Amino acid sequence: MTAACLMNTYKPLPLSFVRGEGARLWDDSGRHYLDAVAGVAVTNVGHSHPWIVSAISEQAGLLLHTSNHYRIDWQQRLAAKLTRLSGLEQVFFNNSGAEANETALKLARLYGWAKGIEQPLVLVMENAFHGRTLGTLSASDNGAVRLGYQPMSGEFVKVPFGDMDAIKQAARTYGERIVAVMLEPVQGEGGVTLPPPGYLKAVRAHCSQNGWLMILDEIQTGIGRTGRWFAFQHEGIVPDVMTLAKALGNGIPIGACLASAAVARLFTPGSHGSTFGGNPLACRVGCTVLDIVEQQGLLNNAAGQGERLLARLREALAGHPDVLQIRGLGLMVGIELSRPIRDLCLTAAQEHGVLINVTRGHTIRLLPPLIIDEADVERIVSAVVGALG
Repeated sequence: MTAACLMNTYKPLPLSFVRGEGARLWDDSGRHYLDAVAGVAVTNVGHSHPWIVSAISEQAGLLLHTSNHYRIDWQQRLAAKLTRLSGLEQVFFNNSGAEANETALKLARLYGWAKGIEQPLVLVMENAFHGRTLGTLSASDNGAVRLGYQPMSGEFVKVPFGDMDAIKQAARTYGERIVAVMLEPVQGEGGVTLPPPGYLKAVRAHCSQNGWLMILDEIQTGIGRTGRWFAFQHEGIVPDVMTLAKALGNGIPIGACLASAAVARLFTPGSHGSTFGGNPLACRVGCTVLDIVEQQGLLNNAAGQGERLLARLREALAGHPDVLQIRGLGLMVGIELSRPIRDLCLTAAQEHGVLINVTRGHTIRLLPPLIIDEADVERIVSAVVGALG
């Protein structure tokens, strides 16, 4: 088999998986691995969960697609669940995180237009990642993924993540042109970077005071990853707009943009749409994922096992010459290294049977399924220590 007919956009490891169950994957030679990446924060409830297998099988035999020209009952059910859990009031469904973020940015534009602002600006964060469409690339801050796609859109102002004074200075500089702040509660692709305690609450207050929208990209942090349904709940706030994807479908493509009613009503029939967004299969799976997280206690497990993983990593790697910092929230953990270490992911997989990820070149990112137990934590720690040497 050859990859010659695939566009050269990925550098995959020499591993190919044929089966998954829970937190384990099996390759085409029959060897199993502990999955501490979860498809990049996607398979939060594990691989081949029987409730999801049943939902997909049954729905595939009933109805996959009708389009949004007709009412979709599963779409309405999923929207009701998400609004109940989040405190936001209305939902638009699409197919990916980038599309969800594009939806949020379109709402910000409409919000500015409704206020009579001809050239609205959105504040975004340095080190952010919001997607790979041209619009979301413009809102992101990674030179490698932006290379060759210039000119970027000019409707964004970047400020340092976690710096409230920088937001206030931008307000003084750009005044009424600013209509929104868009940020990740934890910067995942940016190295699992956490803001200072109270930062999200301060941003929320500043947005309210200035009439700005607070837009939270919870594509990686949402659906229990940090030990709460959504990371903003750690600070007792509610944004105006939130985006979701990844774990909402546990591998079935789905994205969602949630908003308060006051913001959502900016959309009118024909002003936005999606051919596949909110189809019966994706929305039924989304409902099933939420049921699993809620009924099987995965929020508490993510919080507890996340604390254990952080503590054990800090203990096991104390004094390691290549480790600068170990940080995280729930089962979203980053180990920042002083230098890139060649073939780290391959070593962890081949020599220790654990799948890990490295982001921004020198931060190990651990995103295991929310179902892991204490023995899995120990195996992850052992693999990381062994791979680092």
